[in-house]
Amino acid sequence: MRLRPLVVITEHLSEEATAWLEERAEVVHASVTDDAFLAIAPRVNALIVRTYTEVDEALLDTLPLLRAVGRAGVGLDNVDERACAQRGIHVFNTPDANTQAVVEYVLALLCDALRPRLFLDAPVCKEEWNEIRQEVVGLWQMNELVLGILGFGRVGKRIAEVARAIGFQVIYNDLLEIPESARFGAQPVGIEALFTDADIVTIHIDGRSENRKFVSAALINIMRSDAVMINTARGMVLDDTALAGFLARNPAAMAMLDVHDPEPFTAENPLLDLPNAHLAPHLASRTMSAMDAMSWVVKDVWRVIE
Repeated sequence: MRLRPLVVITEHLSEEATAWLEERAEVVHASVTDDAFLAIAPRVNALIVRTYTEVDEALLDTLPLLRAVGRAGVGLDNVDERACAQRGIHVFNTPDANTQAVVEYVLALLCDALRPRLFLDAPVCKEEWNEIRQEVVGLWQMNELVLGILGFGRVGKRIAEVARAIGFQVIYNDLLEIPESARFGAQPVGIEALFTDADIVTIHIDGRSENRKFVSAALINIMRSDAVMINTARGMVLDDTALAGFLARNPAAMAMLDVHDPEPFTAENPLLDLPNAHLAPHLASRTMSAMDAMSWVVKDVWRVIE
């Protein structure tokens, strides 16, 4: 009897995608540090990961029969593609699966930053009602502000499209030359101009090693004193210490960070306890639709090991 291929899933996938794969292969759910994983490593044919499993040389050396790695997500910075290629291992990801979810999340953060809101759970007197309406006021409308997008890939372009529709003036910086027809009205600028001219900077560069702390003290310290910084890309691209210093010196500025280095962040994070730093637990892609779409990387993996 022919043995079914063995696939290890190290992080959560949707139930539907998991069931689809289980109909075709032997599936084991295990962390790569579990004893159960180490016991079966010599016969694993495919590995499916998400965000927190590092597929590096050391791990690959324990997987002699590995033919495919699927990352249920966008970037591949936690997968050593070169090492996989040297071993003839196919690598897959889902580059457009969470674009809509991230764009919606960035829009929600923009609203949080610019439009303070208060909900009442009980009646108030007319005097208090009027006081609340005097105090809860947005300082700016979006059509009065410049949104700067660092990284103009799938997510960056879609954010430009949405932001322009709302009324933002949009500028961006990217390594690549983007044809005017694909800019959605956004204007390319140099990296320094992006940080000096934007009222809000939203980060969308990838996690390649050369991008570590790309958003450096030199860039952070030329931002406007009331600038808003949003990061839903990778925690490692931002110098947290420099940002903490900037926020401490500029109480009217704000940071809204969904990603961190490391994750989860620790008590040593310099941004903790700053009232103008808001730290979220990596939620940008957390919609059911996006998580389901990312999970279907199982089909690419199956085509290889079948």
